[in-house]
Amino acid sequence: MTKRVSAKHKLDRRMGENIWGRPKSPINKREYGPGQHGQRRKGKVSDFGVQLRAKQKLKGYYASIGEKQFHAIYVEASRLKGDTGANLIGLLERRLDAVVYRAKFVPTVFAARQFVSHGHVKVNGRRVNIPSYKVKVGDVIEVKEASKQLALVIEAAASGERDTPDYLEVDAAKATAKFVRVPELNEVPYPVVMEPNLVVEFYSR
Repeated sequence: MTKRVSAKHKLDRRMGENIWGRPKSPINKREYGPGQHGQRRKGKVSDFGVQLRAKQKLKGYYASIGEKQFHAIYVEASRLKGDTGANLIGLLERRLDAVVYRAKFVPTVFAARQFVSHGHVKVNGRRVNIPSYKVKVGDVIEVKEASKQLALVIEAAASGERDTPDYLEVDAAKATAKFVRVPELNEVPYPVVMEPNLVVEFYSR
């Protein structure tokens, strides 16, 4: 098992949820946390603990974004008009690696980050290799022609494990996706309940 897969499985078990909805998650077999004391860890959780857990779950879902970068996204969300929690989700879903994952160009959000970093993706015809690049409404994201035959691209396109959301217009045959609108929380196809309001409370302490 690679370090990345091990880390993903550990996060699932720590949260007690199958965060990405993957069939190989250890939570499908055992619902206690990692480590030798994992089965004895279910005590009462404080408000701070609940907020921290919500932050770790959301941050972990997007390929374990670093704390500094995640906090910067929160700060940006808090400066925008409207609900900070909704803004936070909108900014996360505008990340290029998130769009590549949602469009089913690759099988996992971790693979999406690496896929973008390795230069396999174009935005409006120009190569972009920054996973955190902020996609705008109307942008067209595509897999480079030379990358369309990669095994993970073919595997992801054929998978029936998840559907593409309505805020993307995806042409699977051409491996292109248009970012139609910034989604609301209830439009984002999370396999588990995400609570951005608790993340806001965490950072507002």
